[in-house]
Amino acid sequence: MKIVVLGAGYVGLTTSACLADLGHSVTCCDIDPQRIAALQSARVPIFEPGLSELIAQQMQAERLHFTTDANMAANDADAVFLAVGTPSDRDGDIDLSYVETAAQAIAPYLPSAAVIVLKSTVVAGTARRVKSLVDASRGGGDIAVASNPEFLREGTAIKDFLHADRIVIGADDARSEAVLRMIYAPLALRGIPILATETVNAELIKYAANALLALKIGFINDVADLCERLGGDVTAVADGIGRDHRIGGAFLAAGPGFGGSCFPMDTRAFASSGRRHGAQQPLVETLIERNEARKQALAARIIEAAPRHGRVAILGTSFKANTDDVREAAALTIVPLLVAAGLSVHLHDPQPDAAKRLLSNVQWHGTALGALKDADLAVVLTEWDQYRTLDLPKVARAMAGNTLLDLRNIIDPERAAGAGLNYQGLGRAPLAAAPARRGHGGTAMAQLAASPA
Repeated sequence: MKIVVLGAGYVGLTTSACLADLGHSVTCCDIDPQRIAALQSARVPIFEPGLSELIAQQMQAERLHFTTDANMAANDADAVFLAVGTPSDRDGDIDLSYVETAAQAIAPYLPSAAVIVLKSTVVAGTARRVKSLVDASRGGGDIAVASNPEFLREGTAIKDFLHADRIVIGADDARSEAVLRMIYAPLALRGIPILATETVNAELIKYAANALLALKIGFINDVADLCERLGGDVTAVADGIGRDHRIGGAFLAAGPGFGGSCFPMDTRAFASSGRRHGAQQPLVETLIERNEARKQALAARIIEAAPRHGRVAILGTSFKANTDDVREAAALTIVPLLVAAGLSVHLHDPQPDAAKRLLSNVQWHGTALGALKDADLAVVLTEWDQYRTLDLPKVARAMAGNTLLDLRNIIDPERAAGAGLNYQGLGRAPLAAAPARRGHGGTAMAQLAASPA
């Protein structure tokens, strides 16, 4: 089928490349000429494992094209996917103007019986509103509007698309459902279930799913705090409850709170929608507040653990591993608070470009060991694999102090202690350096062990 994707951001590019991989002819459009020029040369402006390679492969197969002329591309399209931004305001409401403008702009150029598909995350009722706008723009009702929410995780987006748990189709008419079933037929043949429902249900599924996953993160972080008070180990607790098939182990890793482009924005929008319609979501409202408070509390914990005007090494600034995304990352809250407290902050991240534009009065290093050199305190803030396999004896020799604060619980405490490091994770008992290496950093460790979560 001939498909047009409006928006060459994270969702738009992943959707375009994966639909082309399914055998469709896809044209991805964006109003930014520089971005399109880069993509036409197979230069991908975002970091997502495997995406650059897949885009290059589909371009070479002539199934994937990029252009700024969306109107021309739409002339013979079977479907147009809208993957434009839906930013949120301070109160959590999302701005639908980009979605509405894109739909109205493209509508006059579509052939009769084409389907507009909302891939952007939108509040319930948006598809029906867009349908009325499109009908008014065309002077008739020959264009269908459907909802097809995405469930892509940054770092595993291609796998999430091509090996999805399910495909959700929101359709208020038989024609749009049939078109989307044809588009996703290759995945259905692989055994991926397709759930077809009304557009309002599809829109709610997206928000409710993300809210529930975010609640799991908030819950395990609260459990981690309790484990520290009682001498428990949250990793063992999470493993035990995660083995219950009704719960599952995903999103049960204690950490510095959730960030990125989805969970913070979607939970706020979900809560805002509840307030607007008189059906408040108190669990989600509380989650949002506690998630922000956690980042500030961990900043205070780092400040208390470090010597005054000391040097702190922060390993990882992206909100999670395998992405360069720093939107609402814990680092954007924590690092400025450390700087304001008078600490010398040294940073490393494998994909640092976005963070470099947002964090000031810090020093960046090209290697983790460079950031750790002469540090009084080391903090693991993002769970990059390269931090899991750090040469800990070398780390201990490089540091001026010997305190390691692992805010992702990715480093083995025994291995750290054996290397001469005072280890503190989240939701687990601190472990002092092996006796042979004791002698520096003890004061900081005592402060750390006594500090609040």
